[in-house]
Amino acid sequence: MPDTISSLLPGRVPDAEFPLHGVTLLLVEDSRFASEAIRLMCLRSGARLRRADCLRAAERHLQCYRPTVALVDLGLPDGSGLDLVATLARQTPRLPAIVAMSGDASAGASALAAGADRFLAKPVESLSAFRDMLLSLLPDLPRARPALPQTDGPAPDRAALRDDLARAAALLAPEAQGDLAYVAHFLSGLAVSARDGDLGRAAAALLADRQSSAPVNRVSGLLRDRLAASAAF
Repeated sequence: MPDTISSLLPGRVPDAEFPLHGVTLLLVEDSRFASEAIRLMCLRSGARLRRADCLRAAERHLQCYRPTVALVDLGLPDGSGLDLVATLARQTPRLPAIVAMSGDASAGASALAAGADRFLAKPVESLSAFRDMLLSLLPDLPRARPALPQTDGPAPDRAALRDDLARAAALLAPEAQGDLAYVAHFLSGLAVSARDGDLGRAAAALLADRQSSAPVNRVSGLLRDRLAASAAF
């Protein structure tokens, strides 16, 4: 059974402005761009956020504390987030809420089958929807009235987007010998979050053909263009 919410709250009481006061959310996400959006939503909701950028880092976090919510991206540099979801779902006592997240909407069925309580499709843009989802998963969390205002999410963080683009470009450098499948999945999710259709199509082509140089060159060129364009930010 999940821990009771009251046993995990560090003494703060939720209110109408910050309905997630006292909630600790462990975000397992390798994209800084996606992480910044979640961080700002947690900040505006009163939740405490801890982030791990890979499975190994998540394991270290979980050895030190028990979050109220685990929000796990499914594409991680050292394995599938589905494995972590399944592990968390089997634990006793179980975390109050386990949420899987991906830019690939078709991954939802696999996430729920692995034990996730909810699947969240990227991009995560609505603050009110984010709050409502977490509150629906935490029925024992004290509620404050009036009802939550329907507020929009935070604006995209261009510095975080640039960091993700630069990371992908470094992984595609010939000397890096990076995992092209991982890079393609990473860029696919980033393209969804950034609403960059050209980059998304190039990432899909790279995933489909990792043996020839043309898809790599295409993605590398797009990354160079976007990094140059973002220099002003």
